[in-house]
Amino acid sequence: MLCPYPVGVAAGQRLKYEQYLDDWQRAGYAVTVSPFISLPMWDILYRPANMRRKAWGTLKGFGRRIMDLFRIRDYNIVYVHMWVTPFRGNMFERLTRWLARNLIYDIEDNLLAREPGIVSDSPHPVLRFLKSQTAARYLLREADQVIVASDFLQQAYLPVNRARRVALIPPSLDVDRFRPAAVAASERNGGVVTIGWTGTFSSKPFLDALRPVWKELRKVADFRLIVIGNFDYNLDDVSVEVVRWDRNAEVEQLLELDIGIYPLPNDDWAKGKAGLKIIQYQAVGIPCVASHAGLSPFQISEGKTGFLVSNDAEWLNRLQRLLQDSDLRRRMGAAARSNAVQRYSREAIAGQYRAILAQF
Repeated sequence: MLCPYPVGVAAGQRLKYEQYLDDWQRAGYAVTVSPFISLPMWDILYRPANMRRKAWGTLKGFGRRIMDLFRIRDYNIVYVHMWVTPFRGNMFERLTRWLARNLIYDIEDNLLAREPGIVSDSPHPVLRFLKSQTAARYLLREADQVIVASDFLQQAYLPVNRARRVALIPPSLDVDRFRPAAVAASERNGGVVTIGWTGTFSSKPFLDALRPVWKELRKVADFRLIVIGNFDYNLDDVSVEVVRWDRNAEVEQLLELDIGIYPLPNDDWAKGKAGLKIIQYQAVGIPCVASHAGLSPFQISEGKTGFLVSNDAEWLNRLQRLLQDSDLRRRMGAAARSNAVQRYSREAIAGQYRAILAQF
């Protein structure tokens, strides 16, 4: 297993293949996970400065990949998530393909489209370095099997892959662990309703797009705003409570919310997003207000499990409705929880991964 990040820290890994590693081992597979980025490197990756430590962490990542190349032949299957290395060429990917008996490529994003605000616009040198499309395009073309998380990506990538094998496996989670709170957050916080967002620094531009909404919403309603992530965040006119994401407390952190939000740009890049945050919100039984983009229209039943919005006025209106109507929040949350259990539980997805592994 060649992946970008350590086990348990990145949602794109945690809510996809990571939770099935034990299942694969029980099925008789010996699994070795080799992340490019170590846990100490992850802890500083999106923080300012620390450039020497980041450079050293990157060099160590390349060192691990060189060692991986020497042992690839020992495995029947090489499973790559997103990329082998963040290098802007594809030398390591070509060597991996040449050495691997069977290569599975698990990709989350629409790499045939440009990621807005991140790839070339970002002033963050580490982000610019990490976002390499050349390697991903090569793996997409040459893999024996591609795994995607959306219908759009399946249709887009099918003609690109030489083997014409692109499987759709949606993200999933442990619905026994991600459970609704016995008492709503607002009832535990003196009646103050909490709106929250969870994500990493790479998604910060989408959260920034809502800055005008918070200013207007504060004029008509009282609310608490929480940002759960790996970066600091401030608003000029609205108080924000920043919670450092903790993998050991992520469920408890989500249970502090009454309303979840999922802003996205409406473009081809967004169509590749798997809607991981929506699934998390739904599993813990809170309604979500999301941009009408990507997979959101397929994951949210408008007016039943959440709201879909297309502009600032709609964001303001839907958030205000939920802030002022506890019964609506409760009904939507219950429906959202039911949807998550039926469509995104681990039990519903596990067999799809095993079927792909069994082909090799």
